[in-house]
Amino acid sequence: MSIALQSRFVRELPELAVPWKAEAAPEPSLVALNEPLAVELGLDPAWLRSPEGLGLLVGTLVPGDATPAAQAYAGHQFGGYVPRLGDGRALLLGEIVDASGRVRDLHLKGSGRTPFARGGDGLAAVGPMVREYVISEAMHALHIPTTRALAVVATGRPVYRETALPGAVLARVADSHLRVGSFQYAAAVSQSTGNLDLLRRLADHAIARHHPGAAAADNPYLALLEAVSAVQADLIARWMLAGFVHGVMNTDNMTISGQTIDYGPCAFMESFDPATVFSSIDSWGRYAYGNQPSIALWNLARFAETLLPLLADNIDDPEKAIALAEATLDSFAGRYEQIWSAGMRAKLGVADAPADVVGPLVEELLTQMQQSQVDHTSFYRRLSRAARGDAEPVRGEFIDLAAFDDWTARWRALGPDPDAMDRINPIYIPRNHLVEEALTAVTAGDTAPLEKLLEAVRAPFDERAGLERYAEPGEKEFSASFQTFCGT
Repeated sequence: MSIALQSRFVRELPELAVPWKAEAAPEPSLVALNEPLAVELGLDPAWLRSPEGLGLLVGTLVPGDATPAAQAYAGHQFGGYVPRLGDGRALLLGEIVDASGRVRDLHLKGSGRTPFARGGDGLAAVGPMVREYVISEAMHALHIPTTRALAVVATGRPVYRETALPGAVLARVADSHLRVGSFQYAAAVSQSTGNLDLLRRLADHAIARHHPGAAAADNPYLALLEAVSAVQADLIARWMLAGFVHGVMNTDNMTISGQTIDYGPCAFMESFDPATVFSSIDSWGRYAYGNQPSIALWNLARFAETLLPLLADNIDDPEKAIALAEATLDSFAGRYEQIWSAGMRAKLGVADAPADVVGPLVEELLTQMQQSQVDHTSFYRRLSRAARGDAEPVRGEFIDLAAFDDWTARWRALGPDPDAMDRINPIYIPRNHLVEEALTAVTAGDTAPLEKLLEAVRAPFDERAGLERYAEPGEKEFSASFQTFCGT
């Protein structure tokens, strides 16, 4: 079959793209193919399994009119600014128009060194690429905006980390790969040249692709800041409600579209604790679970800084531009709190109860959950049984029974709806021990544990016989010492 890949990003923003080619894959073989996503993109899964399809998925056989490119961007990494990051081991193959007319990026990770590799080998191992596949599929099923994995293809080439590992390329689909870091890079170029052209073209490109309503606003670039702030408030609230810990919330990992991107040292929290950190390189907890809303706001402040020249140029008043940007940033906390609060009321089955009534109940509950190390996911499913009259399974998880009984009585008085709770509280998430089990197996060539895990997390709200172990947290000893790694 033929595939049409557009090159809008490369054509419109050549200063942010270095045309490049993927390295050869000696023996490409399919590890995982996301057939529903392939169909959604208008691609034939059978063709993707063919030698030509595998060539596309590793970047060695692309349409003649396509222009694969490594994207340039900057970023604050753990708070420290790096002026030149970019796709060190990734390529944007181009944009594809899916079956519904939606424009989406087709992007590779692990396809070899690029000019942005900074001493790295540009490659990826099977395990970390499968992690991104699993977690992004789970996030999609949980209704959390996310990039998605189309396929993982083993390359037949070893990758050397602590040991030799089988190499792989991940084919990823996103609404785009525009990041806060993209704007930081463009802003730096504009500052050095004294010309706002690149920054303005990037902002106009982002508006047209993601937030077209901003184009009609009196101040389109302020409207862009407001739109990105709004989608990020929604995204981070959804992360928090699901217990997701991204692990590396650098500005180059915050998208303009509002999708989750770059599943490196990510994981789902089990025992509720705002201080939860999984990343092996986050020794001081900058990106801990409870810090994610404030870090998102910090990243948005960096985004606002890049837009200030456009805001000031548009209204010819630098001080007013700063005030407008600050007012937009000040609204983030309120919007986030509104979304998160509504989500918590829904998780407790009292979506229509007044926020000022439920708010204190939520605060008390989270304090008790942290004190008793209650599992964040299974708790809400067991709580729905309490709404049906059987409180013992959930009650037994708490240390202070009197306090929990008092809380339960006040919650029940609000008339919780257990069926509504079960529709939004998952029973299956990618439990960390099960993810590690699947990664270890697939690295050794066994895909059965991966397939079973995907079966569970792709329908996270529907309890099914035979999947009981996928609903249970790992052993306390495992969870207490569990760490994730970025895979580079």
